[in-house]
Amino acid sequence: MTNSKPALYTALSPALLHLYDVSHAVVVIIDVLRATSTIATALYNGAKCVIPVDSVAKCIELGRQIDGITAGERDGMIAEGLEHGNSPFEYPRDFIGGKTLVLTTTNGTKLLHMALDRGAEQIITGSFPNLGAVCSYLIAQNQPVVLACAAWKDKVNIEDQLFAGAVINQVKEHFHINCDSSQIAETIYLDARNDLFQFMKDRNASHYHRLNNYGLEKDIRYCLTPDSAPVLPLYENGKLIIL
Repeated sequence: MTNSKPALYTALSPALLHLYDVSHAVVVIIDVLRATSTIATALYNGAKCVIPVDSVAKCIELGRQIDGITAGERDGMIAEGLEHGNSPFEYPRDFIGGKTLVLTTTNGTKLLHMALDRGAEQIITGSFPNLGAVCSYLIAQNQPVVLACAAWKDKVNIEDQLFAGAVINQVKEHFHINCDSSQIAETIYLDARNDLFQFMKDRNASHYHRLNNYGLEKDIRYCLTPDSAPVLPLYENGKLIIL
């Protein structure tokens, strides 16, 4: 009976995505610090949609065309030429409500476009702020799943693995998991789940240091908090919308 369940795999880096068949899968784009946390937050706070683009130039051009809010980062800082960054705290309801956010980030939005190029059947975005919504959706779809970690410039990172592990921990009874990356992710999550922030700090996580050096501890803590933005961003016709 086990093999009648859909398969679940985890790609720990964009550099590994080509090893997985995404053409019949729900692909979950995971960029915990901070793209997918910010996407969920902006949509939860009333953004009409989020348009993920893979370059700053495209972001600026599209923002002009549609009168959208252009935002993004490169290496953790607001990208040159853009007005807003990648912090979830930049998008409260009174600012983002009813507006379109055009977003480009170092890792997350690029990975989304990679998955598209590889023929992904369905793309959603996942982060701790929308953990429960992601898990409920994956169980309900009953389709193969690829948890795709954005990592950092193709180098594996801890926080995206932690989120993949959290998802696996909640959905594993519904999937056939024969994937060492998934087992590693859940193992790390089980070790960390009592205090994700402290785990990142104690393990000298590279992204923890990168953001902490910019004074962004508040962002890190928020992005590791489950279900603070319980929406399901689904990619459709070039836009992320709430399902």
